[in-house]
Amino acid sequence: MTVESVQVKLAQHSYPVWIGAGVWSEVLLTAQSHIQNNKKCVAITSPAIAQAQPDLIKKISAVMPIIITQVDGEKAKSADELLRLWNFLAAQGIARDGTVFAIGGGVIGDLAGFTAATYQRGVECIQVPTTLLAMVDSSVGGKTGINLTAGKNLVGSFHQPLAVYADTALLSTLPAREFAAGMAEVIKHGLIADKKLFSDLQSLAPLTWQSPQLPAVIRRCVEIKASVVSDDEFETKKEGGRALLNLGHTFGHAIEAVAGYGTYLHGEAVAIGLVMAARLSAELGQCTAAEVTAVEKTLTAYSLPTQLRSPLSLEALMAAMKRDKKVRSGKCRFILMQGIGSAKSTEEVPEDLAAKIFRSGGAI
Repeated sequence: MTVESVQVKLAQHSYPVWIGAGVWSEVLLTAQSHIQNNKKCVAITSPAIAQAQPDLIKKISAVMPIIITQVDGEKAKSADELLRLWNFLAAQGIARDGTVFAIGGGVIGDLAGFTAATYQRGVECIQVPTTLLAMVDSSVGGKTGINLTAGKNLVGSFHQPLAVYADTALLSTLPAREFAAGMAEVIKHGLIADKKLFSDLQSLAPLTWQSPQLPAVIRRCVEIKASVVSDDEFETKKEGGRALLNLGHTFGHAIEAVAGYGTYLHGEAVAIGLVMAARLSAELGQCTAAEVTAVEKTLTAYSLPTQLRSPLSLEALMAAMKRDKKVRSGKCRFILMQGIGSAKSTEEVPEDLAAKIFRSGGAI
């Protein structure tokens, strides 16, 4: 078993990210160790994982209580589901030294992480990402939260995990559409911080869960995110910092909110947002038209959308963007590509230019 590892180094708390086929076995060993030390554990997962990985669910259930969310997708990140999970932890007698295992994609990671962050003012959480998107992005860095009708992740907390176990063998049951959605975040990492990674992704297209290069690609994405997070854990820098990880997300989150959560997978909305961010960057002289084309072609090579599938209201998109949690002093924060492999943040984007970019992607 070849295992890649990255250490996320933070001022108050550092933790390992383990990547490779078979690391799942360490999850059960960790849970058993906690239980032997009289620390109670629970697992939170989704209907999709329960259906796709019944043997794993059986093994988990033999070690600790498990609860399955009532729905899949972004709709699970709700206040109602959060209350249900709090009550489950209470019913299981989870104390301050208990541990929550988040077993699933980005939605479960966010929801279970926020459950752990808030129950009894914070209990430990171990992230076990089962989608590519969660492995390269959402399971690392400690962002947790739920959605409101007004927007995505508007209620949340920073709560770093105790460890992350990314077992690439679990990707064998991931639907092709979900794998592609994860590739949007992989491509994003290359665009903001690693020109060679982006070039590799162009030549490797399309990567699959069986590609021997995948664990190293995941590791590189985690290294990039770990570096950014260690420099700006709570996203407080006025310029650059952790905000750079949001390339394409200002547009993408607006698309998700207006289209209705679940219409676009998060990675699909981010893919469209990456094209919009590239076009905005070109309009502001930060990258070339050829680089915009390269972004579009690479996303297409990984079966990702580059335009809205059907028109959305420009007025609604602009309103949703203004409710984004990255807004500061009434100004939206945009992330611009500075060529491929570098990025910067700015609040100096005229509203009419942002509207023009939305129209270029199919808004009306």
